[in-house]
Amino acid sequence: MARLHVMERSHAQQVMDELHDALGRRLAVSSLAPCPVEFTAALVNLCSTQSCGKCTPCRVGLRALGDLFDDVLEGRASEGTLELIERTAETVYLSSDCAIGYEAGSMALTAIRGFRDDFEHHIKHHSCGFDRAQLVPCVSGCPAGVDIPGYISLVEAGRYLDAVKLIRKDNPLPIVCGLVCEHPCEMHCRRGMVDDPMNIVALKRFATEHMEHDWRPLIAEATGKRIAIVGGGPAGLSCAYYLAIMGHDVTIIEQRHQLGGMLRYGIPSYRLPRERLQEEIDWILACGIHVRLDEPVDGAAFAALRDEYDAVYLAIGAHNDKKLGLPGEDAAGVESAVRLLRSVGDGEAPDLTGERVVVIGGGNVAMDVARSSVRLGAEKVSIVYRRRIADMTAQDAEIAGAQAEGCEILELTAPVSIEVDEGGRACGVCVQPQIIGEPRRERPAPRAAETPERVIACERVYVAIGQDIDSAPFEAIGVPCERGRVVCNPDGSVPGFDGLFCGGDCQTGPATVIRAINAGKVAAANIDHCLGFDHKVRLEVELPPVKFKGKRLCGRCELKEREASARTKDWDLVEEGFTEQEARQEASRCLRCDHFGFGAFRGGRIEQW
Repeated sequence: MARLHVMERSHAQQVMDELHDALGRRLAVSSLAPCPVEFTAALVNLCSTQSCGKCTPCRVGLRALGDLFDDVLEGRASEGTLELIERTAETVYLSSDCAIGYEAGSMALTAIRGFRDDFEHHIKHHSCGFDRAQLVPCVSGCPAGVDIPGYISLVEAGRYLDAVKLIRKDNPLPIVCGLVCEHPCEMHCRRGMVDDPMNIVALKRFATEHMEHDWRPLIAEATGKRIAIVGGGPAGLSCAYYLAIMGHDVTIIEQRHQLGGMLRYGIPSYRLPRERLQEEIDWILACGIHVRLDEPVDGAAFAALRDEYDAVYLAIGAHNDKKLGLPGEDAAGVESAVRLLRSVGDGEAPDLTGERVVVIGGGNVAMDVARSSVRLGAEKVSIVYRRRIADMTAQDAEIAGAQAEGCEILELTAPVSIEVDEGGRACGVCVQPQIIGEPRRERPAPRAAETPERVIACERVYVAIGQDIDSAPFEAIGVPCERGRVVCNPDGSVPGFDGLFCGGDCQTGPATVIRAINAGKVAAANIDHCLGFDHKVRLEVELPPVKFKGKRLCGRCELKEREASARTKDWDLVEEGFTEQEARQEASRCLRCDHFGFGAFRGGRIEQW
């Protein structure tokens, strides 16, 4: 008899691994459609099957919790049941021996405290009170509510212009979003349960790059109403577009040399080429929108606008930089990331040839500054971040892109001060190594490690720790603000100021392009209503008939990137678009949730708003 045996995976283990993978995919794409009570009950029961049975709180407590959840779902519960669920969950959490028990107890506690109104609705009405108004997961995940299955079906049919028409019903910036959208829609794509989520953003880009010809939207009869849009970023442009096609006289007032906001002054050309951005802006302006450039709006100018126009939309974005608050940060050579990207956007980028650059921050802006520095000739680029790479807020693709282009990421490294030479110029960043600790604000928080400080030598430091809103001039004349953000009602109107609306980053704080677009769309609809109208933006294309294609597995097509050694020498696009074969195949993977599942009995799409 052998004393030991080589470990081999049995057939049963292989099947179990496949089931685990399938469960992981299903959880990864889960939307808010399930009833929270039912969903939590299923999780508790799943955890119960994993119990080893050693400790009573886990072995008995999780089964008891499962029974209590069943009482709620089957109408046998009372108010006392909720207290019993909370006490039982807390007991399981505090006294289980291992993570199987105490994490299950933690989940149950989170649910009973976070969804208590849903539990109470089940008890009082014996039904789920959760809002199931969502149509399909990808559409629900898109802040602008774009009809994603619809335009994917048009791409599959080779009708690219119609696909763009359909997108522009809800999003007037499809060229921009096809290149830089963070695509939250893909997180909820049900195709991810089968193999991989749809590559939605790449299909949008393909449609915009292969339109057969141009087209113009139908513009309603002139209303005689005049609206001023303060700020020409994505929120302002979107609001201006929809108001213009509703027949209103719209003027965009922009303090910088060109329109685009952070699209131009925050996203480098290798991600969003300037000519493509300008193409999109020109298309929107051709709807009859007036523009006034190089015109800052202070308190007095703002008051004059309110007198001159029937309504005003405030969309000034978040363009001010944040300070580190460290010794030496006012030295020459220490600059804000926003300022560098702004100079790049205006074609006035500095020459960094031979310089060593340190970028402080871990978001997309930090990655953009680091990769831009490489293209501006920097000899070495180091990204200093006080947390782990896994905790960075930048997109994974941006982090990988920066690393491929030679940027060094120094994780768990906190800046302490800026070293300054005799001439008063920055010559290095003093940093303190960190060790990761317990979560704070939903992310593991670092603390100083028992390791001495060190200095990273450099000639230039860029600070990319976030942006602030220049709301002081408006706050001074009474516009309500909280922590620098303009306070709005849910419809975008500003309390106490008739005819004044606000949206985008100046209202939410720095967010994504697609959220700014949604803010502009919402404001346009509500400004139109405020002025006494009820214009509708309608679906203008007929969709291809739905065909059931079976359940064949097929991998996701990904965009390819140019070689790092070549792309760092220019500002051309890094990612290469789909070929027609790739686009057709990727579009064919769509499960058409607008027709099957929820879409079968909820209409599947919103044809007008």
